[in-house]
Amino acid sequence: MLQARFTAGLGDELPDFLSKTERSARMSRIRGTNTGPERGMFRMLRREGVYFARHARGLPGSPDIVFRRCRLAVFIDGDFWHGRNFGRWRAGLTEYWRDKIAKNISRDRRVARRLRTQGWNVVRLWAKDLERDPESGLDMILSARRDLLRTCATSSIRKTK
Repeated sequence: MLQARFTAGLGDELPDFLSKTERSARMSRIRGTNTGPERGMFRMLRREGVYFARHARGLPGSPDIVFRRCRLAVFIDGDFWHGRNFGRWRAGLTEYWRDKIAKNISRDRRVARRLRTQGWNVVRLWAKDLERDPESGLDMILSARRDLLRTCATSSIRKTK
């Protein structure tokens, strides 16, 4: 379990078992973009013949998948880094990691708020959920896209009349 790795039981922090160089080398291999769940979703969307942009740097938070026409931004979040069920396991972390993940959660909320104020719709999916059931994640993205395209099409029809 994750907690056993970071604490000795009563809140005592264990020292890192790796040197600074070894820890740095390990951490550098953690991907921020094009993770396995992201690549899987990219393949599934291409299989469906859907056009999308990846990692749109011009948008707040650089969403993993972007549908510009209907203004839909999709994030695929790692459970640890983005704090899924953080309240359940945060006590087992060192202060550094508690602060880091809390800041990540706060940033995710801020980014979603900024996107919404700019007229974007935001969908967030958990990487573990996509690993377990990628089809339901695909369905969620496609149905949100379909609904937004329908809304977009009806509003443009009203404007032309």
